[in-house]
Order: sequence, then C-alpha cells, then structure tokens
Amino acid sequence: MPTSLQPVSWQRMSDAVENVRRRLFRAAAALDAARVPYAVIGGNAVAAWVSRDDEAAVRNTRDVDLLLRREDLPAATRALEDAGFVHRRVASLGQAGAMEVFLDGVGGKVRDAVHIFFAAEKTRPDQSEPNAQVEQSEDAGDFRLISLEALVRMKLSAFRDKDRVHLRDLASVGLVDAAWLPSLSVELRARLAQILASPED
Repeated sequence: MPTSLQPVSWQRMSDAVENVRRRLFRAAAALDAARVPYAVIGGNAVAAWVSRDDEAAVRNTRDVDLLLRREDLPAATRALEDAGFVHRRVASLGQAGAMEVFLDGVGGKVRDAVHIFFAAEKTRPDQSEPNAQVEQSEDAGDFRLISLEALVRMKLSAFRDKDRVHLRDLASVGLVDAAWLPSLSVELRARLAQILASPED
C-alpha cells in the first residue's frame, strides 16, 4: 500500500479528456463517411446536453457509447476498423450476451473503447424498456446526438448508479423536471420522482 500520494498530473487529466473527445469524433466521422446510422448515447450524450445549459456542470467520461441498429454492425465494423479501431466481442456482466466494443488501436483497453449498444433491444434483461431507435437523434455538428427524451428514457430504464448520476446532472441544469412525469410509465415515473426528490444523492 502506498504511504504517500503521488502529485496530481493535471496534464494527464487534460489529455485523458481530450483523448475521449478525439475518439468520439473519429468514430463519428468514420460512421458518417460510411453512411452508417448511429447516435451518441451515454456519458458523452449527457455531457453534450448539459453543456448547452451550463458548461461548468459537465461531467467527464472515459468511454464512448454508440447506438447502432444490429443489422448495421458489419458496415460499422468495416468503417471503424478502417479508422484504426479494433473490433472485439467481450463478456459483460449483467448484459444479454457479449458486448461489441472497438478498441482504440491494438493496445487499446476495453474501458477506454467505443462501446456498441443496439437500438430497439434491451442491453440487460432487467431494463424496463428497450433502447431507443437510432432515428431518435439530431445533428449536433460533430456527431449524431440522441434526443433528450430518448436519452432520459434510456437512463431511467437502465437506472444503474451511473445512470442516476447522469439523470441528476440533467436535472441540475433544468433539462429534466416534474413536467416529464405524466408522459412516463408508472415504473419510470417513480424512478424520476426519486431522482427529483433527492438531487444531491
């Protein structure tokens, strides 16, 4: 066990954030060029939405999550491999089957990879609803961004620890509030009510 803390490397922290950004843009550009429909989801989508209201409230994330139609995986694989990514199928605890990931080069790590989620399917058996459709997205300039409504529903449906954190981030800048409740199913409504009642948890 180390007896003292190592000095914080602000440059390494900055580089890590920039690496995720470059990975996202590179993957998006490859899919756009190949005309493969996709949408950015997960932490990067939350950050993109939050940044529109308050850049200071943006939370960094280390991986890139993309939504694809399952039938587009072969075309996406060709496009991403041409851009230098390495396709792997890896076991993922709690998920329905293996997860498709694209490592950032031969020496890339799964935790830093591009992670693929399939549209209109449940990633995990205990999800309340299937994932959104790829078409539920918009042009955000550098990539296709999942719509706010679809993102919120996916986060409420998955409702893991990090999903609850992301929902609180969206609520903190006013993107999610009690006006959403009537449009949700009973289960998702209860989950959002829980988030709104404990914004600091």
